Amino acid sequence: MMTESCRSDSLPGRAIRSIFFTLLIGLPIPGMSQSLIDWVDKNCTDCVDRMASTTGAYILEKGEEALIGRAWLTQHATKSIDIQYFIWSTDNIGTLAAEQLLVAAERGVAVRVLVDDMLIDAEGKTLLLLSAHKNVQIRIYNPNMSVGKTFFSRIWNVFTQFRGINQRMHDKTAIFDGIAGITGGRNMADEYFDFDAGYNFRDRDILLLGPAVSDMQDNFEEFWESSLAVPVDALIDTGDQVITDADARVKAAELHAYASDPLNFEPEIRNAIDILPEAFPTLLRKMHWQPVTFISDAPGKNDGQAGLSGGGQATDSLFETIRNAKHSILIQSPYLIMPRGGIELLAELNDRGVEIRIVTNSLASTDNIPAFSGYHRQRPRLLNAGVELFEFKPNPGIQTELIARYPRLANNNPVFALHAKSMVIDDRLIFIGTFNLDPRSANLNTEVGVLIESRELAEQLKDSIERDMQPENSWQTTLEFAPDYVVERSKRIQLGFINLLPIEPLL
Repeated sequence: MMTESCRSDSLPGRAIRSIFFTLLIGLPIPGMSQSLIDWVDKNCTDCVDRMASTTGAYILEKGEEALIGRAWLTQHATKSIDIQYFIWSTDNIGTLAAEQLLVAAERGVAVRVLVDDMLIDAEGKTLLLLSAHKNVQIRIYNPNMSVGKTFFSRIWNVFTQFRGINQRMHDKTAIFDGIAGITGGRNMADEYFDFDAGYNFRDRDILLLGPAVSDMQDNFEEFWESSLAVPVDALIDTGDQVITDADARVKAAELHAYASDPLNFEPEIRNAIDILPEAFPTLLRKMHWQPVTFISDAPGKNDGQAGLSGGGQATDSLFETIRNAKHSILIQSPYLIMPRGGIELLAELNDRGVEIRIVTNSLASTDNIPAFSGYHRQRPRLLNAGVELFEFKPNPGIQTELIARYPRLANNNPVFALHAKSMVIDDRLIFIGTFNLDPRSANLNTEVGVLIESRELAEQLKDSIERDMQPENSWQTTLEFAPDYVVERSKRIQLGFINLLPIEPLL
């Protein structure tokens, strides 16, 4: 059972147009001819010197900031862009991101895209047309369920490769010229950037400059060269139909026309293009500099000998970090199903005097009822272990701030759910990445993230998570009170039925 949004690939035809329509339409930008490293050197007098030994980090809390960071870096990259995502949708953000990567390729940037196979929704021919450009390469990770597969081959794989179809690449990284990178919870779809009309995720990324990006690049190369990463043209049988250069040019023209059509974006977003040249330098100047540890899994997660168990490098790193906590642990995770031994570890820490607080989705906000069912069964044990639990509301007070630039979106009163995966340990050590506290992230999906020791970033992240825990944004759940009752009866009945199924290792 996928513990990422299982609704994320039913996205075409969104009424609300994303900020990418203005940030990524390929308009001229001052300094475009400069290399990225030259621009950094010019606009931050000591950044290049700092990058030799430490990593700059800036937490991207709002979807708008996360888009600005990606947009600016995409437009300023001069050598390479390497992209790795679990979900890349064909909604507005997905389409415009693909268009802007094509713009980069057309100016000579080498573009490589690696996407997991499970939830990809682009047509095979579209993928082939994009990859036909000489500077674009697209590979699909673990292609056993979607790209190039017939209905019957999918059914066969379910029965013959059960662990294989459940082992997914949950990584989310974007690397620009090998010196700047972004990682965190956001997939490439509208709702991860606060621009969906009906359902959005409260998410978090982190922008990096420096040595940690080299580690991120090494991890990308390991996945790119893995036997699990298969070129898209090796997966799709076009029969006698040949993808010609003319076909590729027609598709490129369609993408560019769509991106530059003023009817495709909201009037309020036009103003955003005026701030783009200043917005990214502002993020740069707000960076904190310190050593950063990039954690990751190997392709395949583990050797598979333990079936649906087995752990992984990211799992070991995170649980060792939790185990070494001295006085406090603050966690934000959209899905909370502690792997084997996890609740016992939390109880042991509580007995040692460690304060443990976790905010996760409520039944009312969750996008994934099967995942919530695992948490629902564990909730009494977590509370008895001394964990303070908070459950995010579907219409939190914070949503007003997140979508403040877009009043029409606010009028629709979209549901918000948590999707950020973050931790603060002892008010000094933070984690931001892709790892959910569930068996799937622990044992099946490959994961990435960063561990950073920084009092300043810890204070910033703590303030953000604690704000999400406030009464206007979350309910505090106790042994006497749980907010399950606020949802409609049909959803509670669905939860009760799923609770009967032995699916916890897949959650």
